[in-house]
Amino acid sequence: MTVTRRSSGLVVVRRTRAQWRCLVLRAYGNWDLPKGTPEPGEEPLQTALRETAEETGLSALTMPWGDDYRETEPYAKGKVARFYIALSDEGTVSLPVSAELGRPEHHAFRWVSFAAALELLPPRFGPILRWAQSVVEGIAEKDPA
Repeated sequence: MTVTRRSSGLVVVRRTRAQWRCLVLRAYGNWDLPKGTPEPGEEPLQTALRETAEETGLSALTMPWGDDYRETEPYAKGKVARFYIALSDEGTVSLPVSAELGRPEHHAFRWVSFAAALELLPPRFGPILRWAQSVVEGIAEKDPA
């Protein structure tokens, strides 16, 4: 399948007393991760940070695990989404009104465990979430070979 569209986003995580939590967003009937399409000349990581700030109000994010990323398999007529991992020290999320839409892009959010995220999100996010969990929790990823 030819890649026809690209988007970039973040697996945003924060540490609670009990465990790591990641941010999921809900639009219509679907759960998603913050992501979007690049603006002209924008690098993928810039897109991921901008889109996350626009969709969640979270702009004070850090990248303690570096700029490594994983991409989804092509879906929805060849779209591929690239994800980086970012740390949020705060749990306060806002769902600002999109200038293009005249309403927020998402109508709900949750900070959930990786296991809960795997249940909520579409299967294409499974490899992304398992990778992010292994990085965040310091678990060596199993070599697929």
